[in-house]
Amino acid sequence: MISTTAQYALRALIRLADEPKGGAVLGRTLAADADIPANYLSKLLLTLRNAGVVDASRGTGGGYRLLRPATDIRLIEVVEIFDAPRARPTCLLGQPECSDAAACMAHDAWKRVRTQYLAFLESTSLADISKTGAKIAREGKLPPETTSMEVTES
Repeated sequence: MISTTAQYALRALIRLADEPKGGAVLGRTLAADADIPANYLSKLLLTLRNAGVVDASRGTGGGYRLLRPATDIRLIEVVEIFDAPRARPTCLLGQPECSDAAACMAHDAWKRVRTQYLAFLESTSLADISKTGAKIAREGKLPPETTSMEVTES
């Protein structure tokens, strides 16, 4: 449901989330670790830097790092940077007049899927899906609401 660009951005940010606090990762290392073409990654990181998600520094100890803790960066924030209109999908069939009052044939089923999709992106942080976050969750050190997502129908 998200673009390749947003997927690459999430992969890069998840790699940065696994870095010890304040640690930086060189661009070429990040590209290799996240399996993203280096030229593509540099454009993504510039966009993420302009959005206030990452910072870049040169010199010894330089590289890219998250500007905020991974627990504070929700997936929806990243996806919306790259997929603004697609991040919050509307009618599955692309009908502009589709709404609860004037529903298309797929409206009710799609509404449930869309609600779950958005709930996942809004409630999940980079830390939740990083290797470090997953390890902590497996060891039971996070509260249950952090490790599982409750989905409700609206």
